[in-house]
Amino acid sequence: MEKLQTYTENLAILAVQALIEEAELTPKPGLVDKESTGSHHDMSIELMIKSAESLEPAFREIAKVSYGRVPSQELREEIAAIGRQGEIDMFQATGGVNTHKGAIWALGLLISSAAMNPGETSLDHIAKTAGNLALFPDRNLPQQITNGTRVKEKYGVNGALGEAQQGFPHIRNISLPVLYDSRRRGIKEDLCRLNTLISLMASLDDTCILHRGGTRSLTATKELASEILLLGGVWTQTGWKVLEELSQCLIKCNASPGGSADLLAATIFLDYLYKNNTSHLWGFKKYSLIRK
Repeated sequence: MEKLQTYTENLAILAVQALIEEAELTPKPGLVDKESTGSHHDMSIELMIKSAESLEPAFREIAKVSYGRVPSQELREEIAAIGRQGEIDMFQATGGVNTHKGAIWALGLLISSAAMNPGETSLDHIAKTAGNLALFPDRNLPQQITNGTRVKEKYGVNGALGEAQQGFPHIRNISLPVLYDSRRRGIKEDLCRLNTLISLMASLDDTCILHRGGTRSLTATKELASEILLLGGVWTQTGWKVLEELSQCLIKCNASPGGSADLLAATIFLDYLYKNNTSHLWGFKKYSLIRK
């Protein structure tokens, strides 16, 4: 029982850690970081950290109820209920500001999958198991129109639901490979993660950008992000100049790549999960890696 408690608690810790490190990554185009609030006039880095920390109880409970189980309708609705409580906790912590609603969805599924597969070192398997769980409908979901549903209906994009149900293909096929390739080049970790974010922005039909800036903003974002990658990444002088241009473009359009940020946090979570599953996730000290 103690071993189970340690494992599930540490999954929650890793998820909170991933959210904090995503928030603190600087500079991020259109997003809150340590130097700017990007396109978010109602947020700050302090608020993002407070929000992340408020989610630990929900993440811990998701891990606990998922441990050793398999994807099912019952489990899907259990973690959905916990996730909704997590949203309430987030809004209480932020004074009503939606800081991490999308991240609760993505990380909640991945935490559940990791708890279903304790010690699993295949991130592909964990992402696909999360996708299998997401395929079950949440029959208790309140019937309401959200920004995400409006965007999906208007622009015909998959959104966060489709990404999850497909087993997080942008993480498996884009962000994790780019992160590991960047590291093999000997680049500093923060630049590796920033390049990972840019790779997501170049590919993802980000509903947060569509909601606030429409198709023109999304097209411009993808084009500039792709140009950065073609120039060799953010660590090149020319790539960095285009990164600054991308930041200005997003702020001018009042658009934010929030969906890409959520997937970056999920990528960081899976990366840490792999490292710790291969070196005893069962017993590392709480927050030992956070805010280095």
